[in-house]
Amino acid sequence: MAKRPRLSFWQIWNMSFGFLGIQFGFALQNGNASRILLTFGADVHHLSWFWLVAPITGMIIQPIIGYMSDHTWNWLGRRRPYFLTGAILTSIALILMPNAPHLATFIAPMFIGGGLLMIMDASINISMEPFRALVADKLPEEQHTLGFSVQTLLIGIGAVVGSWLPYILGNWFGVAKEASGHGLVPPNVILSFYFGAFVLLSSIIWTVVTTNEYPPDQLNMEVAEEKPSKFFIPPIMLKLLLVQFFSWFALFSMWVYTTPAVALNFYGTTDPNSDAFQEAGNWVGILFGVYNGVSAIIALLLPWVAKRLSKKIAHSIALTIGGLSLLSFLIMPSHEMLIISMIGIGIAWGSILAMPYAMLASSIPPKKMGIYMGLFNMSITIPQIISGVFSGLILKYFFHDNPVLCIVMAGLSMFCGAISALFIHEKQV
Repeated sequence: MAKRPRLSFWQIWNMSFGFLGIQFGFALQNGNASRILLTFGADVHHLSWFWLVAPITGMIIQPIIGYMSDHTWNWLGRRRPYFLTGAILTSIALILMPNAPHLATFIAPMFIGGGLLMIMDASINISMEPFRALVADKLPEEQHTLGFSVQTLLIGIGAVVGSWLPYILGNWFGVAKEASGHGLVPPNVILSFYFGAFVLLSSIIWTVVTTNEYPPDQLNMEVAEEKPSKFFIPPIMLKLLLVQFFSWFALFSMWVYTTPAVALNFYGTTDPNSDAFQEAGNWVGILFGVYNGVSAIIALLLPWVAKRLSKKIAHSIALTIGGLSLLSFLIMPSHEMLIISMIGIGIAWGSILAMPYAMLASSIPPKKMGIYMGLFNMSITIPQIISGVFSGLILKYFFHDNPVLCIVMAGLSMFCGAISALFIHEKQV
C-alpha cells in the first residue's frame, strides 16, 4: 500500500489550528452556560436538562457529517467545507446567546438561551468531527499520536484563553462584571462571547487556507490495495466505548455542577443573580482555564509517554489522576486550592482528547474515516445524555441539593474508566 508521507510539526499545526478556535468557543460555553441559564431563570435541578442539548445534537449530527464528508469533494476539499460552515454558524450563536434577554418578546430568555445553546452545539459538532477525520486522512499511522496530541495542545491553548477571558476583562481591563439589570448577562461575559466568535472564525479560515487534502482517488487507491471489508465495528472500538462512557459521564457532571458547587461551598450563595455567584462563575472560568492549560502541556508529553508505557497504560494513569482530583473537591479548604485539583483534571483531559482517537485511528478504513469517527462520537454523547437525564434527580433526591457530591460522583466514574482502559488490546505500530 502506498504510504502517506510524514508531515512536519508545522504542517500538523496548521491543519489542526482551527481546533484552537473551536475550543475557544466551547470553553466559553462550558464555563458560562450554566450561570447564563441560571441568570435567565433556570432551576438548578433542571440545569443538566439544558446541557443535554450538546450530546443529543452531537449524537445526531456527527455521524451524518462524517458520512457526508466521506462522500464530498469540491473546490474546498473533503472535510474543509464542513468545518468552515460550522464555524460561521457557531460564531453567530456566540454573538446572540448572551443577548437572549434583548431578543425576548414572546418567549422567556431562558428558552431563547437554551435554543441558542442547541444551535451553538450543533454548529460546533459540524466543525469538530471533520477535524478528527482530517488528522487520520493526512497522517501516516506512526504519526497519529502526534497528530491528536497537537490537536490537544491547540485545544488547551484555545480553552485557556476562552475560559479566562471573562475574568481577565473584568479584573484587568475594567469591563463591568455586574449586569445592568436583573436577568441580564454581565458585560465582561458578553464581550468575551463576541471575541470568541472572531477567534473561532479566524482560526478555521487559517486551516482552510494553509491545508490541502488528498483527493478521493488517492485514498480509494490505498483502500483498493487492502482486502475489501464489510462495515463493522473494530474490536478496539468496543473496548473504548466503555472507557469513554465513564470518562465523559464524569466530564459532563463536572461541567454542569462546578459553578453551583463552588458558589455554594466557597461563596456561600445559591442566588444566580447575586454578585457573589457571578464572582464564583468568574473563578470557575479560571479553574477551567487551568485544567485546559495543563492539558496543552500534557499533549506535548503524550507521544513520549505512550511510546514507553503503551497508550492504554498512559490513558489509565491519566484517568486515575483525574478521578483523585475530582474527589479532592471534598477536602479543599479554599476556592484557590481548587487549582491543585484542576491540574490533575487537566492531565486526564489531555489524555481523553488524544489517546482514544490515537488508539482507534489505525483500526479504521481510510475510506470510511468520517463515518467511523462520527459513530465513535456516540461514546461521548450517550454518557452525557444519561448524566443529563439523571444527575438532576440524583442531586435532588440523593445528594440533598449539594452539587459537590455530583463532582465526587464524577471522580468515581473516572476511576471506572481508568480500570476499563486496562482491558484494551492495542494495535502495535
